[in-house]
Amino acid sequence: MMSDYGPPMVAARTNGMAIAALTCGIGGIVVFPASIAAVVLGHIARREIGRTGQAGAGMATAGLMLGYIAMVLWILLIVAFIFAVLALGSWS
Repeated sequence: MMSDYGPPMVAARTNGMAIAALTCGIGGIVVFPASIAAVVLGHIARREIGRTGQAGAGMATAGLMLGYIAMVLWILLIVAFIFAVLALGSWS
């Protein structure tokens, strides 16, 4: 008697660079270089996922978005710090 369900499905492996991109994107909120790594790893992961068909496209995209957002926030923080130092220096 044959089963009507067909052969067992094999889950696609999640791309390791997508996992790393998401992890670095989260860490990029605290450490600036991690946001740069998230962007680089996210782009590499998206390219690999498109080529190999692995899972993890959402993780790679989330890592990219978090990386870009963290980079913008860090740059704004650095610029605000520079302006604050310059403003305090002009008072002396």
